[in-house]
Amino acid sequence: MTIDKSWIRENRTSPKFLEGLKNFMEIARKHIDSEDKVRCPCVKCVNMYQQLLSTVYAHIHDRGYLKSYTIWIYHGEKHSVSELGYNSTPINIPTTNEMFDVIDDVMAEQNTNEENTDDEGRGMDPEFDALFEELNTKVAFPKSKIPTSHYEAKKKLRKIGLGYESIHACKYDCALFCKENDSMQNCPICNETRWVDTTTKGKRVPQKVLQYFPLTPRLRRMYSSRFTAKDMIWHNTGRSTDGMMYHPVDGKSWQEFDKRYPEFAKEPRNVRLGLAADGFNPFGNFNNNYSIWPVILTTYNTPPWICMKESSFMLTLLIPYPRSPAKDIDVYLRPLVDELKMLWVEGVQMKDASTNTVFNMRAMLLWTINDFPARSSLSG
Repeated sequence: MTIDKSWIRENRTSPKFLEGLKNFMEIARKHIDSEDKVRCPCVKCVNMYQQLLSTVYAHIHDRGYLKSYTIWIYHGEKHSVSELGYNSTPINIPTTNEMFDVIDDVMAEQNTNEENTDDEGRGMDPEFDALFEELNTKVAFPKSKIPTSHYEAKKKLRKIGLGYESIHACKYDCALFCKENDSMQNCPICNETRWVDTTTKGKRVPQKVLQYFPLTPRLRRMYSSRFTAKDMIWHNTGRSTDGMMYHPVDGKSWQEFDKRYPEFAKEPRNVRLGLAADGFNPFGNFNNNYSIWPVILTTYNTPPWICMKESSFMLTLLIPYPRSPAKDIDVYLRPLVDELKMLWVEGVQMKDASTNTVFNMRAMLLWTINDFPARSSLSG
């Protein structure tokens, strides 16, 4: 049976639009969840929010219908490979795109105590409204509105909580200019100047800069999204039942840790992390002697097909260096170690979007992953 969807492009006050909306609501009624809600395809909710049927009707009537949503996959319509295009994601369907999820996560955090069922998106941040509007444009026209510069791209990342901190470092790796050393102009250990040129009248350039990507905001992203929050307790429900090891949760190290720290283990939403660090030469083809060290974390709460995906790796430190930092790597690890200590001892308040509850999330580092030279550095 072919469904007439031509009404979605009509004026919202026209009889054809109103009749089409009425028919759509009859279809949507068959796909409500246990709370009598269904995804809302209005131009504001863009199928990201579950709403009551009366709210869905009001949203579409007052705001308009999302014209790019032409195959009603969230409201029971089946689709074929030929409709979507072989081996590709359809550009005319708002899917659970990762960027939609990220923006949605931040909006959800900022509206923790508000339902998104208002008439004009009450409580939403205009910046995120603009990001949604821009993303919808990119879905339809992939080459449009690409950031014109690296600076513009960084501004967009900061808006959704994915920025980083630049921390000045001593030229000889003695100390970082942060916390108690933040205002110092010379290294507290060797007295080397913080700046490349101390006489310049303009903006001064530091000798070395460490990029630090805080961990807590990204863990918050995982729990504030209803799509990823459920994966974060997989380790508690997906354990092996046949004696085989499919995931670190089935190993002795994990089980011994649970016995040693039962208070931590009884909250499945607490986070287990692995740390990997090694150096590489980004200019190897040019025979330049330079080594840059990324420090990466991955979350073992999630199933094996997720925790080892590259998209699940979290860059936390980017250590610049003409050569390996060796034993001085502990200086650069300090911001991460301080944050990990805080997450282990105190924890942070998190909202779990999958259960709509607030809990105190703690985190711990299970192990490090590296070759023997890097292990020597990390072990001091």
